[in-house]
Amino acid sequence: MKGLKLSPPLVALLLAIALFFLGGIVRPGFANYSQAINIVRLAAFLGIVSAGQTLVIISGGEGIDLSVGAIVTLGAILVFRIVDGQNSMIIPALAVTLLAGAGIGAINGLGVTLVGIPPLVMTLGMAGVVQGIILVVTQGELIGDPAPLMSTLISKPLIFGIPGVTFIWIVFGGLIWLLLNRTAYGKQLFAVGVNRTTARLSGVRVPWVVVATYTLSGMLAALGGFMVLGFTGSVFLNLGDRYLFPSIAAVVVGGTVLAGGSGSYFGTMSGALVLTLITSLLTALQLPEAFRLMVLGLILLVLLSVYGRERGLRQ
Repeated sequence: MKGLKLSPPLVALLLAIALFFLGGIVRPGFANYSQAINIVRLAAFLGIVSAGQTLVIISGGEGIDLSVGAIVTLGAILVFRIVDGQNSMIIPALAVTLLAGAGIGAINGLGVTLVGIPPLVMTLGMAGVVQGIILVVTQGELIGDPAPLMSTLISKPLIFGIPGVTFIWIVFGGLIWLLLNRTAYGKQLFAVGVNRTTARLSGVRVPWVVVATYTLSGMLAALGGFMVLGFTGSVFLNLGDRYLFPSIAAVVVGGTVLAGGSGSYFGTMSGALVLTLITSLLTALQLPEAFRLMVLGLILLVLLSVYGRERGLRQ
């Protein structure tokens, strides 16, 4: 019982369930099947974008990837332009997008390991570089069109009204779990996050692990851009900005330690559900935008402070 009680993913999941039913109390009609599906659908996009952020934070060394939002935008724009409404171009567009995201992530990792630039500074600087690349690519014109198949697989209801992105997220979560818990990389990642000196003395190639982690973060953020485009059907120059800080909050609310070395992607998935529920509930209450943002910020501060102070949730 104690293990269950102290499990961060379980705590976050129970909080999400409590928020859902609380919404039904304060806003009659909120807690229904269609709303639950919509919340999970919206959380899926945040959860996918937050996957790479989870890896970076677990790696320790004060790692946080501030380039995630810009890479999401770039990924969506690249797919938008390359696909241009053709189903046959989905795979090539996705390949180019993932390679672009991986390349940007690799530069982040090399800057952190070889040059010694702090992760916050390095990734923030790369976010600016990516925004410049976006302007070069678009030349101020967002030309293109998503493929019909993308909308069908991602947004359209497939079974019992559940959209494809939900099933994709479940499979995706399983793959990330396997990566973290059943591969040599995952074991080395946790070791690097706990103590880099000890990991190095144990034979772990720490720089390689860190570079690989930032590379994966960039690639997964680009994948997030692909998924978001399949949902929105359109792009704009700050499409990914709304996912940057929520991606960090989802990781922390899910119980991953900001200092590194401890955490799980299932926790991040639960954290994404919590954040999406809070946002949806505030929207359902029809609060003014300014007040809604203030309340959301205060709630996040409370949640993050609780997780920061409760050491038991981090063990």
